[in-house]
Amino acid sequence: MPRITSIEIIAGILTLAWLVLALVYGRGDAAEEGGIAQWLVDVVFLAMPVALISVAARTARAMHALRLEAARLQSEIDAMRAKQLAQAPQDSIEIKPAMVAKLDALVQSRIVAAQGEQAVFASQRAHPPIAARAPIATAVSEAPQPGLAFVAPVERPPISMADFIQALNFPQDEHDKEGFRTLRRALEDRASERLVRASQDVLTLLSQDGIYMDDLAPDHARPEVWRRFAQGERGRAVAALGGVHDRSSLALAAGRIKTDPVFRDAVHHFLRHFDRTFMAFERNATDADIVALANTRTARAFMLLGRAAGTFD
Repeated sequence: MPRITSIEIIAGILTLAWLVLALVYGRGDAAEEGGIAQWLVDVVFLAMPVALISVAARTARAMHALRLEAARLQSEIDAMRAKQLAQAPQDSIEIKPAMVAKLDALVQSRIVAAQGEQAVFASQRAHPPIAARAPIATAVSEAPQPGLAFVAPVERPPISMADFIQALNFPQDEHDKEGFRTLRRALEDRASERLVRASQDVLTLLSQDGIYMDDLAPDHARPEVWRRFAQGERGRAVAALGGVHDRSSLALAAGRIKTDPVFRDAVHHFLRHFDRTFMAFERNATDADIVALANTRTARAFMLLGRAAGTFD
């Protein structure tokens, strides 16, 4: 900042103008008549405006310096932000292979025990369409192997509402035999199996950030709101479904959706299958069934990730 600025120049002009006016229209005669006391009053009268002009000039100069410093800091912040944004695509490209490998290792190592047997979840699955089911899924038949035409197809009964809902909540612990039974039953059903696996994927990824569904206390929407969602309404009309208000969990999930492509794909995969499966579920579900499903860990994950992904905006 220069030593002499327009502020000092203006202050000097005002000071000179005041001195000229004071001398021209001053009280020289009165000072001679009043003596020293009157002369002191005239000096104060003359010097006070000069002091005020000086203080105003110093204040204006300081404010100007602060504005320049704020502008400089803002430019540096903008440059840093632009640099980070420029590096973000490169960073995501470098991180993606490592994240994919990490996810594959996690998925391959996740084992669900059911009555002494194990079921290893694969990282990739097919996505056949969901048909209308009563109450949840139609009977699934296994085609005979080539060359074994004499083998009769094996049919399984459709999964019940209660088992389907319990499977979406997952076993409470390793001693929950009934929970593992219903989970295994859901994994044997083609339609519900896709949602269960997608749910386990996102729950595992969320746990990496310390987000657990049991820690959330969402506001529960009325069954009619869930039914409107099943009938195709989206956005603010069904915003009550996004009942999770935990700011830290929402911020972590939303941030990871933006920066982690593996997590983002898993979330979209889960939301898509929850949408399709719930549409079929709602056709035969009572209000009590809907309330029970809304209390499962899978439904809480839908509330959290749906809101973080902007489903209810």
